[in-house]
Parts: sequence; structure tokens; C-alpha cells
Amino acid sequence: MELTLVAKDPDSEPSGSPTLYRTDRGSWVVQGWVVTDPDALAAMTIPDGETCVEIPDRMIPFFREQR
Repeated sequence: MELTLVAKDPDSEPSGSPTLYRTDRGSWVVQGWVVTDPDALAAMTIPDGETCVEIPDRMIPFFREQR
């Protein structure tokens, strides 16, 4: 999988999150904060091999088709 950096949160610390990447497979990879809230995790069905991360609203504008 090849990753192309799309955006880094402008309000993050220099080495912080979140960051958004586009893949060469027609998908996205999101680096974000690990969701650890037990109630939130209990509300989701997360299969083995998957996880979830949290990103702020300010990152949503970067979710547009990249070519």
C-alpha cells in the first residue's frame, strides 16, 4: 500500500495527530486519537483486525476525492 499525505491537523502539535492519508487502493487511512471510552466502544461492533480512531470536525474538509 502506498500512502499520500493529504493533510495534517493544523492545530496539532508538531508530532501529534490527526493526519489523513490517501492510498493507491482507493481508500483512506486516518491517524487519530485512540478511542478508549468504554461506553463508546460498547456501542460499536468492532471485528477482529479493525479499530477506530477519533478525529476532529476540522479535518472533514480534507475528505474529498484525491486523484
